[in-house]
Amino acid sequence: MRRPILLVLLLALLAAGCSGAAGPGAQSPSGDRWRPRPGTAWQWQLSGRLDTSVDVPVYDIDGFDHSRATVAGLHRDGRKVICYLSTGAWEDFRPDADDFPPSVIGRGNGWEGERWLDIRRTDVLEPLMAERFDMCRDKGFDAVEPDNMDGYRNRTGFPLTAADQLRYNRLIARLAHERGLAVGLKNDLDQIPELVGDFDFAVNEQCAQYGECDALTPFVEAGKAVFHVEYELPTSRFCADSRRLRLSSLLKTYELDAWRRPC
Repeated sequence: MRRPILLVLLLALLAAGCSGAAGPGAQSPSGDRWRPRPGTAWQWQLSGRLDTSVDVPVYDIDGFDHSRATVAGLHRDGRKVICYLSTGAWEDFRPDADDFPPSVIGRGNGWEGERWLDIRRTDVLEPLMAERFDMCRDKGFDAVEPDNMDGYRNRTGFPLTAADQLRYNRLIARLAHERGLAVGLKNDLDQIPELVGDFDFAVNEQCAQYGECDALTPFVEAGKAVFHVEYELPTSRFCADSRRLRLSSLLKTYELDAWRRPC
């Protein structure tokens, strides 16, 4: 039996609303964002040709270097995808590098082409970071890994304080959440007690080498994943503790290419 035209239109509108259909630039409700659990397996690859054959539920890849099609392909394979960005350091090789005024660019952070940012200057940095997070959202990423989130503990060229870092890191978390993206706290171990409620997971480098992994316990206790890598220790030196602490641990090379050795 043919339905009256108005009823058909009404049913179509209701179906579209229930499905949450939206364009690629639409903002997702914050309650819908991904929340990885402790022990979730992952792959972290920031250099080289992306190897999509690693059988893990989470990939962390460079947000600038990869397309919406790449993210969609990983989604078809059942993966969640994290968008790696630097939010605390300027990188001279990024397409938006010229948008950063010299006044916010400080000392080098030890990596070629990278320099610390003056995170006190949120008037300058907030719109720039918002554009980067828009890119991650529009490419379909599920989450953001914001790097260089502990400038206050380094020689940046600016008199940054712990309060400056807390304020900036919470701004970064808010920018992600406003776009429906999960967000991870990168390193910044000393401020975990203050920030665990603002972030959806943690990413850590070398906590085993420096005897700091217990500091990540608040994330695990909150039911949030800790994605962890070591570069110099063999797995025999850290995997037992990683399993005890429920960390998602890998041995990687400093180049962060496709090679990995999980616990």
